[in-house]
Amino acid sequence: MSTDLAPDLRQLADIISSRLLAYPDEQLMAELPTIRAGVERLPARVANPLNKYFAAVDGMTLLELQAKYVATFDLKRRCCLYLSYYLNGDTRRRGMALLRFKETYLQQGFTVDDGELPDFLPLLLEFSAHGGDAAKATEALIDEHREGLEVLQAALAKVQAPQQHVIEAVLATLPALTSAQKAAARLLVAQGPPTESVGLEPFMLTDISTGARL
Repeated sequence: MSTDLAPDLRQLADIISSRLLAYPDEQLMAELPTIRAGVERLPARVANPLNKYFAAVDGMTLLELQAKYVATFDLKRRCCLYLSYYLNGDTRRRGMALLRFKETYLQQGFTVDDGELPDFLPLLLEFSAHGGDAAKATEALIDEHREGLEVLQAALAKVQAPQQHVIEAVLATLPALTSAQKAAARLLVAQGPPTESVGLEPFMLTDISTGARL
């Protein structure tokens, strides 16, 4: 990730992006003044896209935000917040990718208690916001799935979703794409993720035998 962003600002950018990409709820609405104040501390390349997000949702009620979120992320295949989906789709290969996310979290003692798949982008950004080794581990995971972020950004921009600006802010904290990543992103935009229906339940951060969350 970008080396010219101080660690505390890196953590701030990650937690803000995590909150704004998660399903909107009453807690988010209550936190918005604090989030806006935090954005003011960020450099322009990160703050400007986030301020565009605020402008896009200004005046929307919570119910309207929730309805738009569902219409965007639950009903559009390419607007997916699960990073490993872009390279693997619903194929057997995705299981190994999910396992890599899961093991990374567990190695850092990061506990997930909401049963979410481990490649959920808001979850990954929350993990990164812990800083230190967690941030370094996130760098590797995001680099492996960078093309997916680019596809997500393009898809959100196409449907004019407010979250396109949050992804833009996330991308502003990352290094420039390599030539190989640009080519891979163009191919994903053109073809979309691979398809093959398989079960993914074993890769959630839950002990399946006991039902206990890991």
